[in-house]
Amino acid sequence: MPCSAPESDYTIIFASGMNKSERARHIVNWFQENFKIAETELIYQNPFQLLVAVILSAQCTDKRVNLTTPTLFKRFPSPQALAEAEVPEVYEYIKSISYPNNKAKHLVGMAEKLVSEFNSNVPETMDELISLPGVGRKTANVILSVVYNQPTMAVDTHVFRVARRLGIVTQTATKPLEVERQLYKYIPQELIPKAHHWLILHGRYVCIARGPKCTECGLKEWCRHNKIIKE
Repeated sequence: MPCSAPESDYTIIFASGMNKSERARHIVNWFQENFKIAETELIYQNPFQLLVAVILSAQCTDKRVNLTTPTLFKRFPSPQALAEAEVPEVYEYIKSISYPNNKAKHLVGMAEKLVSEFNSNVPETMDELISLPGVGRKTANVILSVVYNQPTMAVDTHVFRVARRLGIVTQTATKPLEVERQLYKYIPQELIPKAHHWLILHGRYVCIARGPKCTECGLKEWCRHNKIIKE
């Protein structure tokens, strides 16, 4: 083991002999070659609509959100319109979504603050975004990445699971913020916005929570989880 190498690169050596840095490089290269188009599956027309959709997507599928938002956006096409709404009316549009009561309150409160403090514009800093009702770090990271192309990594359940299974973060990373910070170390900054979608989509369709499709996975050669299963 070369003594000149950064210690963090050798915190975990896997059965294949690769460290996290090498493993991440192979995985990123595979995604670049095989997953050239990677973007959110939420349907939106502007930053305000994406913000609404991401708030609704918490503990809910993008498919369900996309079935719900067309009528919601038609009735409330702008922050001003949503800010003037009554919570019970918003609830009626989103009642098929998980936690509709809280989300209806959050949406109206978020719109009110957009109008009163941000001139109806979706802010572009973490601190400003998380000041909005219903917006936490994960939601803010999605907006910063998708809308403003900033190098932020929203760690949802898919990113959390896939990053740990692949072995590009340590198994001791048990909180989303820990996973987020470790991913920043091993993914080139300019690729982080796209890598966010790589990991989400891979987790949604291949590395699923129950019964990952390892035999179909193009990453199995470098995957820590696959190595453990085989051994």
